[in-house]
Amino acid sequence: MADQSGIADSIFVGGGGEGYGAPQRLLLKYGNRHGLIAGATGTGKTVTLQILAEGFSAAGVPVFLSDVKGDLSGIAAAGSAAHKLHDAFTKRSAQIGLDLQYRAFPVIFWDLFGEKGHPVRATVEEMGPLLLSRLLELSDPQEGVLNVAFRLSDEEGLPLLDLKDLQALLTFVAENAEAISNRYGLVTKESVGAIQRRLLVLENEGGAGLFGEPALDLADLMTVDGSGAGRISILAADKLMNSPRLYATFLLWLLSELFEMLPEVGDPDKPKLVFFFDEAHLLFTDAPKALISKVEQVARLIRSKGVGVYFITQNPADVPDTILGQLGNRVQHALRAFTAKDQKDLAKAAETYRPNPRFKIDEAIRDVGTGEAVTSLLEAKGIPGIAERTLVRPPSSQLGPIDEAARAAVMAGSPVRGKYDTPLDRDSAYERLQARAEAAAREAQAAEAEAERKAEEEKEFARARRYEGKGYSDDRPKRSGSGRSDSIGTAFAKSFARQLGTRSGQALVRGILGSIFGKR
Repeated sequence: MADQSGIADSIFVGGGGEGYGAPQRLLLKYGNRHGLIAGATGTGKTVTLQILAEGFSAAGVPVFLSDVKGDLSGIAAAGSAAHKLHDAFTKRSAQIGLDLQYRAFPVIFWDLFGEKGHPVRATVEEMGPLLLSRLLELSDPQEGVLNVAFRLSDEEGLPLLDLKDLQALLTFVAENAEAISNRYGLVTKESVGAIQRRLLVLENEGGAGLFGEPALDLADLMTVDGSGAGRISILAADKLMNSPRLYATFLLWLLSELFEMLPEVGDPDKPKLVFFFDEAHLLFTDAPKALISKVEQVARLIRSKGVGVYFITQNPADVPDTILGQLGNRVQHALRAFTAKDQKDLAKAAETYRPNPRFKIDEAIRDVGTGEAVTSLLEAKGIPGIAERTLVRPPSSQLGPIDEAARAAVMAGSPVRGKYDTPLDRDSAYERLQARAEAAAREAQAAEAEAERKAEEEKEFARARRYEGKGYSDDRPKRSGSGRSDSIGTAFAKSFARQLGTRSGQALVRGILGSIFGKR
């Protein structure tokens, strides 16, 4: 039997017997031309994702994928003859001409919540106002206020690393809304308050853990093990899927960071990294045009950085046409056509494939069974292959999740063990705003004490001038020398000083600086 997986420049996806097409291979040199894995629930998308991740890893290509169901951790363990599907795998392997060899692959586990993998963090600065606005579901005016806050962060030397930094800066913006509006355009306390409430919702959903340091070093996603196999980074997303907008925004941020960081490499012999975006419809549902344009730009240009992006979703219609047209490698599992809309989507999906005279593509997409697919993979010169009915190969690694003990063992041997486990809290916007507020309070107290001292001196001087006889004494209170010449910052600091003893005063300390133009 020929080992169909043994050709070094390609990944064996599957083959066929009677009624099926020729063996299907994904050429590594076109692995960065992106791809689509689509199909209804239970038709085999996850297995296809698994065998592609295995193939890239075996070829020395690092992989990043999200585990939305919690069953992809098995990639870290070898398959076994004791598995309940072993006999079916053996039969399928014989049918498609595959010499199936069970093996494990090098895995790094990640988790935004730090429970099932290494913590994943990004700074607020890295996330940026566009993605953060999407995450918080802000209106256009609120997004404008957030952009002003980021601008102030840059100009005032106030690094935004975690959520408390952003919250402190927003408090500052609210307290100085009039001065800031004069410089940047209208900023209202109402808009600031709406953003702060959305941040509270994000915290309640567990999103605060995403922001902070040490931030993820993208180089840690692009490593190989001692044998030269690409490491597969698996993001635990089963819990994260309870916050779908957080999930989609984080993965888009990751793609954007890769796009910004990596140099141009042209057309490499194999990708530098392959990125699998499961439940891709979450990225596009109700997304504003600016965000869709961002995704389109990244998908169009990131392939020149050597990164392949593979979207996994139930229906190709979930992906906008401008992005769908850039996905060269396609594995289409069954689509069911129970309604008029389903039939329309099925016909549309069939139209995107290169026709095969042996069968009708729409009927094939409707009728293929679990573990089967209609495939179209790029051929020589990047030409889309003719659509073929394909039996998808069995995975070499374990199908299904590993147990907690096995996960702990993988974590213990991780190349990034200890690097991200302990959060850092550097001097940033929160601390600097707090320091400014405390300094302003001290100055206000000192100014008030000085004013009282001068008033007492003037009073003593007036007594010394008083006549003993028929003269007069001028006991009228004297105006303080500060008067209207007090700066906005000094006046505000005095107000702040009077509140220091109160609970509300303590809460304000984080964001109140005095003047926006005060000393840093």
